[in-house]
Amino acid sequence: MMKILMLGWELPPHNSGGLGVACLNMAHALSDQGVDIDFVVPYAAEHPQVEFMHVIHATNLDPIHRYGGGSYASLNIHQNIIPAPDYSNLISIRTVQKSYQDFVNDYLMEFKPDLIHAHDWLTYEAGILAKKNYGIPLVAHVHATEYDRAGNHEGNPLIHEIEREGLMMADKIIAVSDFTKRLIHDKYQIPQNKIDVIYNSLDESYYSDYEYDDSVYKYATSLKEDGYTIVSTVGRFTVQKGLDFLMNAARRAIDKNPKLLFIFAGDGEERNHLIGKAATLGISKNVVFTGFIRGKKLRDIYSLSDIFVMSSVSEPFGLTALEAAYHGNALILTKQSGVSEVIWSAMKYDFWDEDKLADEILAIADHAPLKKSLKANLSHEYNQISWSKVAKKCQKIYNNVKLKG
Repeated sequence: MMKILMLGWELPPHNSGGLGVACLNMAHALSDQGVDIDFVVPYAAEHPQVEFMHVIHATNLDPIHRYGGGSYASLNIHQNIIPAPDYSNLISIRTVQKSYQDFVNDYLMEFKPDLIHAHDWLTYEAGILAKKNYGIPLVAHVHATEYDRAGNHEGNPLIHEIEREGLMMADKIIAVSDFTKRLIHDKYQIPQNKIDVIYNSLDESYYSDYEYDDSVYKYATSLKEDGYTIVSTVGRFTVQKGLDFLMNAARRAIDKNPKLLFIFAGDGEERNHLIGKAATLGISKNVVFTGFIRGKKLRDIYSLSDIFVMSSVSEPFGLTALEAAYHGNALILTKQSGVSEVIWSAMKYDFWDEDKLADEILAIADHAPLKKSLKANLSHEYNQISWSKVAKKCQKIYNNVKLKG
């Protein structure tokens, strides 16, 4: 049996986005195929869904503090070196990362896994340490880069350097899309033959006992009963997600069809800006902000929604699109998203093209046969991908890396 030390930053139910969901489902599928996994997280908490692997915590932090004060925004990370850990006051993300590395180092003094699988920049330094100090092969999994998180901006130079070193030191790199593979090659000059693309999937068993509750979002439910089309988007309110463009497109669409309701589910540094923008554009009565949601409340949004828009400026994959499709949404995706490479029965546009986005929203809202066709074809497409296939591809990479090592 192959023993893998997997390095991650979150797992459900203590996740802030799709990274934790992808890690959980991938690890579950690998475990089903006989891989023994120890998964290190930077906080201490229960994970009731996880019985198939050993989750170990690197610190005694509460999950809400794992980003340093609850912040995931990379622009807040200013330190150029990793400080000495202060275990009585773990408030800096860099200090948390340092304690995470110390834990991994102590773990490897006692246990010797066959391979390290590190997810995103937050864990790359611990993976590098494992390879340098113990000679353990390293697979770096890229779910998003700093270039994605920064949108049209340059991003944090420190994180760029961490990503560059992690990708250079890795024996193999897994990218979640061809879009991400090209970005890694172009921005970090990593040879393309070092990068394998493995798309994410959707674990439908996670939703098997779900039932929609129409009493949760009463305002939106009443409008839908009155003939409104519900348009939703889900994610962090950051420049990466292109929500400013979506809000402008919403105003254009509402001008032509007032019976549109836009639901913005999520939170982030752009929240107040977006709320103010909806007011300035005069569309506040057609826009609902839910705040951060997950679990059943998130699935209720998907079930209530007719159209799901992924407006990202740069989206390595976009698991929320598959979740929305599973719950019967028609999809509109930016061409700058990885999920658009595996989903063809969706309308697509360039993230800056607000007019085209507005037209696509109106086309689906105003033409029932088009909406029905998109939904039907989507169900066939996402059924072609599975976490079982993902796990088999991962194992092939593991075996090749071990042989070369």
